[in-house]
Amino acid sequence: MDNFVVSSRKYRPATFDAVVGQSHITETLKNSLRNNHLAHAFLFCGPRGVGKTTNARILAKVINCQNLGPNIEPCNECESCKSFDSGSSFNIFELDAASNNSVEDIRGLVEQVRYPPQGVKYKVYIIDEVHMLSTAAFNAFLKTLEEPPAYAIFILATTERHKILPTILSRCQIFNFNRIKVEDCVAYLKEICLKEGVQADDEALHVIAQKSDGAMRDALTIFDQLVSYAGNNITYKSVAENLNILDYDYYFKITDACMGQNVPQCLVMFDEILDKGFDGHLFINGLSEHLRNLLVCRDTETIKLLEVADSVGALYAQQSKAASTTFLLNALNLCNQSDIQYKASRNQRLLVELLLIKLCHINSLVDIKKNFELNPVPLERAAIAESKEPVAAINSKTHIVSPTVSLGGMSAIYKIKQKIIDTKNSVQAAEDLPQAEVKIDIITQQMLDNVLADFKLQLDSKNKKMLHNVLDTFQFSLGENNFININIPGNHNISMIEECKPDLSQIFFDKYMIRPQFNIIAIASTDKQAYYFTNQERFKKLAEDRPYLKDLAKRLDLRFD
Repeated sequence: MDNFVVSSRKYRPATFDAVVGQSHITETLKNSLRNNHLAHAFLFCGPRGVGKTTNARILAKVINCQNLGPNIEPCNECESCKSFDSGSSFNIFELDAASNNSVEDIRGLVEQVRYPPQGVKYKVYIIDEVHMLSTAAFNAFLKTLEEPPAYAIFILATTERHKILPTILSRCQIFNFNRIKVEDCVAYLKEICLKEGVQADDEALHVIAQKSDGAMRDALTIFDQLVSYAGNNITYKSVAENLNILDYDYYFKITDACMGQNVPQCLVMFDEILDKGFDGHLFINGLSEHLRNLLVCRDTETIKLLEVADSVGALYAQQSKAASTTFLLNALNLCNQSDIQYKASRNQRLLVELLLIKLCHINSLVDIKKNFELNPVPLERAAIAESKEPVAAINSKTHIVSPTVSLGGMSAIYKIKQKIIDTKNSVQAAEDLPQAEVKIDIITQQMLDNVLADFKLQLDSKNKKMLHNVLDTFQFSLGENNFININIPGNHNISMIEECKPDLSQIFFDKYMIRPQFNIIAIASTDKQAYYFTNQERFKKLAEDRPYLKDLAKRLDLRFD
């Protein structure tokens, strides 16, 4: 049996032009070589599987190619190219920093730099996963990286640029690799399918590209897995089965059911999804993505953000015409709330079912609101229309239907209608108020007395009787420019009034929409006017005339905290 070579190795690009989705980097490197502006150190950064090491190897091969043409690509015929392809080149070294990250490993590399290349112009050192080097190894490498010999070129590659020392970064030309776009990945997979004789649906290839998350190596690994599973005919169904992906057809059907207010159908389909082993959280995220795609389809400028096959895109375009923007925005908001609440929910299935029920009622609530805005119905007529009792029975009970009495016989729809009417009436009442009643500019003594009375009631409800008693000893008076003067007996009470200021200010704002400024004045108290509130103060005053109390307290180890 022949040895199988995975596609990520078999179809690894050998030229700059074969690299997928990184033209901004390959063109820059080719121009550097063409103009003889080659740096002595490069740093390739980016996510996994996007071509960092591949580009490093191509660059190392091109640098020493002896028959370099105008297209700046390796000839693959000279001695240098052949030795590189066979892995026997003495001028190109690769070091995996993940397993060779000690000071000794870097010192060994530095020792090799001393020796000039053999038969070519440059010695190239590729250090993969360079962020894995220890701090000591970085420091040992720093001097060589800063002032290397003219024949030495270093190419560093990393997925975690933030872990590299700034002193290393400052000595390198930094190239940031992008994630591979879905359309680029699909195009490359189609080329491989032609070479391998594999038939694959566009939908299937789009799913592979989306699951790879911008990493071409991951996409090729998934491709090999699916070829092993489905043979030379890869369909969307085989991809969904093998990768355990929820069929997009479910999302289309559930969205149609929600827009048609068909709650039973939604719940039955969700039960089927759970029976197939899919997680409820996965369903919420998939439904959110589906609704997002529908919203994207509604505008020609954003339709390019839809990364699906053309056949699926046509389905999205068709359904987006039936779904209103209001429905999609409200549905996305509900899905987002459920996504946040899912992990904390004890009954996660019920959470998703409630989500589906709410989605089914979005259109009905919107229609009710629009209907009442255009054709408001008097409250009495609405109650009679929605009540199950005969009109005569209602009239016999009361001449004017009371909302409180009628709510028991009203339907849920009428309750919503009444809520809309009450809200509109409240807003209208607020708008009809005179400006002087909405906002008051000057604080009066009556307002101050009302606020103090409310604040004392709050203190009593919170069982803060001591603070209430202390407050009675303070003198509140009106000053200029809405300042309130607070005269307090002694400096030791300042902390108490500071504690009260925020609550007093809030009550003023709630009642009169104004926030006063407080001016605290501490008054030196005489013995006759002194107030003693704490146990410690009371004991101290008693002990002034009764010295034996101190001795008694000491013997009994009494504390007055």
